[in-house]
Amino acid sequence: MMRSLIPLIGFWLLLLCCLADASDATYLKYKDSQQPLGARIKDLMRRMTLQEKIGQMVQIERSVATPDVMKNYFIGSVLSGGGSVPAAKATAETWVNMVNEIQKGSLATRLGIPMIYGIDAIHGHNNVYNATIFPHNVGLGVTRDPELLRRIGDATALEVRATGIPYVFAPCIAVCRDPRWGRCYESYSEDHKIVQQLTEIIPGLQGEIPANSRKGIPFVAGKQKVAACAKHFVGDGGTVRGIDENNTVIDYNGLLSIHMPAYLNSIRKGVATVMVSYSSWNGMRMHADRDLVTGYLKNKLKFKGFVISDWQGIDRITSPPHANYSYSVQAGVGAGIDMVMVPENFTEFIDELTRQVKNDIIPMSRIDDAVHRILRVKFLMGLFENPLADNSFVNHLGSKEHRELAREAVRKSLVLLKNGPSADQPLLPLPKKAAKILVAGTHADNLGYQCGGWTITWQGQSGNDLTVGTTILNAVKNTVDPATEVVYNENPDASYVKSNKFSYAIVVVGEPPYAEMFGDSSNLSISEPGPSAIKNVCSNVKCVVVVVSGRPVVMQPYVETANALVAAWLPGTEGQGVADLLFGDYGFTGKLARTWFKMVDQLPMNVGDSHYDPLFPFGFGLTTKPNKS
Repeated sequence: MMRSLIPLIGFWLLLLCCLADASDATYLKYKDSQQPLGARIKDLMRRMTLQEKIGQMVQIERSVATPDVMKNYFIGSVLSGGGSVPAAKATAETWVNMVNEIQKGSLATRLGIPMIYGIDAIHGHNNVYNATIFPHNVGLGVTRDPELLRRIGDATALEVRATGIPYVFAPCIAVCRDPRWGRCYESYSEDHKIVQQLTEIIPGLQGEIPANSRKGIPFVAGKQKVAACAKHFVGDGGTVRGIDENNTVIDYNGLLSIHMPAYLNSIRKGVATVMVSYSSWNGMRMHADRDLVTGYLKNKLKFKGFVISDWQGIDRITSPPHANYSYSVQAGVGAGIDMVMVPENFTEFIDELTRQVKNDIIPMSRIDDAVHRILRVKFLMGLFENPLADNSFVNHLGSKEHRELAREAVRKSLVLLKNGPSADQPLLPLPKKAAKILVAGTHADNLGYQCGGWTITWQGQSGNDLTVGTTILNAVKNTVDPATEVVYNENPDASYVKSNKFSYAIVVVGEPPYAEMFGDSSNLSISEPGPSAIKNVCSNVKCVVVVVSGRPVVMQPYVETANALVAAWLPGTEGQGVADLLFGDYGFTGKLARTWFKMVDQLPMNVGDSHYDPLFPFGFGLTTKPNKS
C-alpha cells in the first residue's frame, strides 16, 4: 500500500511546484506599483543576470538603437545627440513612433525593463522642428526670475513629452567665469547665487518635490514631466582661459564656494540625474574623480539618482581619447559613473566592463549600486507603468501659450546698455510712426543666428528655414504703424544711408551660431560685416545697435557711434519680444548677470576681482517705462 502511495505523493509535490512557478510567473513583485519602491528594486535586481545589469548601464545613440539591439543587449537608455532626428522637420507623431519602436525592443526582453530616452532640451525642445525655442541661459540669467524659469521648465517638459521623450539633459548649472568659453551661453551667470536661484527650472521640468521627501531622492511627477539632469559636474565653467573641456585650476574651497552650490539646490529639488564634466579639476579628469563623484556627490550630498557620463566621456579620460580603453572603463565606472553615454561602439564597452567584473577589477557592488540607482529613477518616474508614449501631448509642441511665454522671457532678458547721449535725451522707445526706417545687419533677418547653437543641429545654423519663429526684422514690421516704410539692407554703404533720409535705424549684429569647443574664442569680436554696418549706418542716422551674442563681446569701439545699445543675447524663436521693448510696448528691466569687459586681455574678470574695470559692470542695465497706450 505504501509503495503505491509514493508515486502519488511525488505527483502532488510536482503539481505544487508547478503551481508555485505559475503563480510566480503571473505575479512579479517589481511590476506591482503598489509595492514599496525598495521592494520592487530588490525583487528585480535579484532576477537580473550580470549581462542584464551591465546593459542597464549603457546609453546608445538612436542611430544604432534598433529594437533587436535593445533586446539582445538589454540596453538601458538611448539618446538623440545634437541634431539626431528621425527625419528632417519630423512631426511630434514621428518622434513618438520612433521612441516607441525602440522601446518595444526593451519590453520584449525577459524582464521587460523599459529603456529611458534622453535628449538635449537646453533652451526648449531645441532638436525638434516647430518647438518653442526659449532664450539661452545667458539671457535667462538676466531675468533673475525663478518663477519664470519654473514656467519655462513646465513648458519644456510638455513639449518634450509631446515627442514621447521622458528625460532631458538640462539644466546646465555651470558658473561661467570666462566668456572666451564656447559654452558660456549655457550658463546663467558668473555669480553662483543667480545660478542657484534659477535651479527652479528643475521643479518646472520634474514637478514639485513633496515636502516629506528624503534628501537626495529623485522625484518626477508623472507623464507630463521629465527627468532632469544637472550638468556638468563640476567646475566646467572655470577652465583656464575658458578652453572647453580643459583644466579648472582652483583650490578646494573655491570649487565648493563657486562651482558646487547649485548642485546642492538641484539635489534638494529632487533632480533625477547628474552629468559629469569633460573638464579636469587641478589636472584630474572629472570622469575619473572618485573623491568628487562618489565621495562628495553621492556620499556627502546624499544624491540618490544616477550619474551619467557625457558623450564618450570615459574615452576622454585619456589623452588622446580612447588611448587606453580598459583604463578608461575602470577609472570611469570606478569613480562612480552609473550610466555611460557610449554612445555608438557599445559592444566594446559591454565586453570590457564584463571582463573587468568577472576578473574582480570592478567589484560587483559597484555594478549593483549603478543599476539600483538607474532602476530607482525608472520606477519613480512611472516608466514601468507607462513605458510607451501616445499622441495626447502633440498639440503642446510650439503652442501659442509656450511661444507667448518665450516672448515674455525675451522681454525680461534684454539689457539696455546705452540710451541716447544722456538720460534726458533717450532714443528708446522708438516711435512706431515714422516716414521710413532702416533695419540693417547680419542678424536682423536670420532666425538661426537669433537662436544660436544647439538649435535643430548641434552647432546651430544660418537662415530662416530651420524652424518656425519670428525674426527681429519681421517683429519690427509687425510692430510699426502700417504707414511706416521698413527698408531692410543687410550691409548698406554710407552713401546709401545718407541718401535715403531714414528717420532712424535698427542695426542687428553679433556672433554666428556655435556650440561647445567650436565657440571657444580668444578675440570675442562680432562677425563681419557687423562692424562696417555699425559704422556706415550709425555715422549717418540715429541708430540703435542690437547685439545678438552668446556672451559679452568687444563693443568698446562702437559705443560712441551707437546712439543706443541693447544686449539681446540669443533670444530664440520669439523675436517679437525684442520689438516689444524697442518700441515701448513694455519697458526694459534686465540687469547684466555677466560683466561686460572692455578688452579681452582683461579676462578673466568677474565681479569682486581686484582688477575689475568693466565697460558695463555686473548688475548694470538702464530701464525704460512702457508707452502709455
